[in-house]
Amino acid sequence: MPDPRPLRIIHCFRSPVGGIFRHVRDLAEAHAKAGHEVGILCDSTTGGTFEDALFDEIRPYLALGLVRLPIQRSVGPSDLVALWGSYKEIRSLRPDILHGHGAKGGGVARIIGSALRVNRYCVARLYSPHGGSLHYDGSRLSGKMVFLAERLQEFLTDAMVFVCDFERNSYAAKVGRPRVRSERIYNGIDDRDFETVHARPDAVDFLYIGMLRDLKGPDLFIDAFARTERLIGRPLSAIMIGDGPQKDDYEKMMMERGLGRRIEMLPAMKARDAFSFARRVVVPSRAESMPYIVLEALAARKPVIAARVGGIPEVLGSDSAALSVPNDAQSLAEIMATAMTDPGWAERVMPEATAFKADFSTSTMAAHMLRLYRDLVPASSVTTP
Repeated sequence: MPDPRPLRIIHCFRSPVGGIFRHVRDLAEAHAKAGHEVGILCDSTTGGTFEDALFDEIRPYLALGLVRLPIQRSVGPSDLVALWGSYKEIRSLRPDILHGHGAKGGGVARIIGSALRVNRYCVARLYSPHGGSLHYDGSRLSGKMVFLAERLQEFLTDAMVFVCDFERNSYAAKVGRPRVRSERIYNGIDDRDFETVHARPDAVDFLYIGMLRDLKGPDLFIDAFARTERLIGRPLSAIMIGDGPQKDDYEKMMMERGLGRRIEMLPAMKARDAFSFARRVVVPSRAESMPYIVLEALAARKPVIAARVGGIPEVLGSDSAALSVPNDAQSLAEIMATAMTDPGWAERVMPEATAFKADFSTSTMAAHMLRLYRDLVPASSVTTP
């Protein structure tokens, strides 16, 4: 018989932007609807009006509230101030679960959870890397230091959650096989996101949506778009949607190549709103873990062309013809050209819809996560507010 007492769950992460924020929002909503009490602690210096609107949407599900305080990206003395402020906020909320996401969020959750344990307070400490520190190069001193920090923090960890096999294997190769319990729980998206998004009559040929920084490959998208035009022998159209520190660089790149009228740039918006603007989605990232944009696009029945990085092959299939050589604009362009000229390409290449939904739905993700939480916090230890 299920234990009727709710869990008190706090998610800690740094930047309320991108996939980690989406992951936490989905978990918070699903677990709140299941009767649990959820809170969020994250950075107050990143994000803008778009992220503020997303917080407004999730706020009704946050019975333990939303705490925002400055958490810097780099490691420094300011972290001590952030940890002390976080400790005071979290201690007053008396959580059963502290789940840290990303390197900074993982540090906050595990250090504070361990401090609470010193005071004989029962709290489970979980960590999900979400790529993050695993993108570092282990041959460099900076990478060695990061991986050593990851290893040492395992002593403060009750369980690790990886969002794909690629992430779990990368951790084992760079940091070492986890010495604590570890689970692979795929990212999932809500049932409402599995409705088809039809293209507008004036929809463009290709869409890039995401952060405007080189790691995500906007420059590769622009280069591949130009090459695709040459392969096909006619002008094409595209939209790039997102914000980021290198936006001006990409605008300059388009102007220098004479693409300014054929590639439009728009600010960040919800993915499902963006999908109606285009017929195909391109994900040219140089590095990824398990990007939500691939899941969202497939759920909306949009053909996806992506680089063979991170957990993307686990979604599209390891032998998928939609996967390009990483960091290779020509390889990407050849697939884009085929998708444009072969009428049956999408039907043959994209994953089967029913099997995809079974593996990558929020309900599946949330149920597996809750089972792990319950295992780590015995029913007799669940906090009674």
